[in-house]
Amino acid sequence: MLAKPPKIRYAPAMFVDNIRIFAKAGKGGNGLASFRREKFVPRGGPDGGDGGDGGSVILEVSNGTNDLRQYFYDPKLIATDGMPGMHARKHGRDGKTVIGKVPPGTIVYRSNAATMQEATWLEREGDGIELEQIADLTEPGERFVLCQGGKGGRGNWHFRTATNQAPIEFEYGTEAESGVFFFELRRIADAGLVGYPNAGKSTLLSAISRATPKIASYPFTTLQPIVGVVEYPDYARAIVADIPGIIEGASENRGLGHEFLRHIMRCHLLLFVVDMTGLEHDPVEAIQTLRKEIKLYSEELAARPWIILANKMDDPTSTENLAILRQRFPKQEIIPISAAMGDGIPAFKERLRQLLQK
Repeated sequence: MLAKPPKIRYAPAMFVDNIRIFAKAGKGGNGLASFRREKFVPRGGPDGGDGGDGGSVILEVSNGTNDLRQYFYDPKLIATDGMPGMHARKHGRDGKTVIGKVPPGTIVYRSNAATMQEATWLEREGDGIELEQIADLTEPGERFVLCQGGKGGRGNWHFRTATNQAPIEFEYGTEAESGVFFFELRRIADAGLVGYPNAGKSTLLSAISRATPKIASYPFTTLQPIVGVVEYPDYARAIVADIPGIIEGASENRGLGHEFLRHIMRCHLLLFVVDMTGLEHDPVEAIQTLRKEIKLYSEELAARPWIILANKMDDPTSTENLAILRQRFPKQEIIPISAAMGDGIPAFKERLRQLLQK
């Protein structure tokens, strides 16, 4: 149970990785109380049909979508009601089920708010929204029933007996489930690139995969997690995510803050990319700060395996800084590379494979 919902960014031009929606399944149709009336048939008897079932709201994991942007424009999933029963024991039409597509890695939370207006009020003036995780959708094609449709009621034909040959009883359709839900996307990757802005993470990702992230010499070039697939000659694959730059105070939501820290929660291995030139940040201090922010955000995440990628080793000043870094972290694995020049990339890819196989 969470005390507060994740912060939602309302910017249509940006990557959307958490959103609030309203979902409502369809109500079941009522059964019908009617009697057969035909010429020359004096005792037709009951013939009321059953109501149709209401449509459900279902979430389906799809590789065809990368974020939750579609729900920014239309934050609701509403199924249709079942139709009532008809004469001559005819069954009412079932309501239409709505299927919402979500990307792999979507976590679904149910809130304690019944409507979007109530959710907004609780966020602003109330005691806060309580969230309960109800699904973690990771596999393509996986389905989850978000709201179950109501059942159709029975017509009076079902209530006939030897002593009650003209029943007027029938059943109403049952109500459907509804509520306010939060979707949170956490990228699925084997390894995550962690580092300060301009450390060379985007350049490294483009060097080891076919990903084409935006690369420039200013902070926060990467404004959304970018996933690259590292392919090996024997068709083995490793998925690596470029997490947008983490700065000091990120665990307290400074900079990009929690907007993207959540995406490394699924990574089995953390790759700390450090600019060894030391022009913007001292390499030793950079590692210490990044490790601190990761630990403040999640003790579980900080306990996962990690290595250091000493980047920009093509610069003459990097050799001295590498020696200092090795002295400060003698037990930690450090791999010297130059993502821009391609130096050390084949050796890193093979080592990455070995670490992930463990």
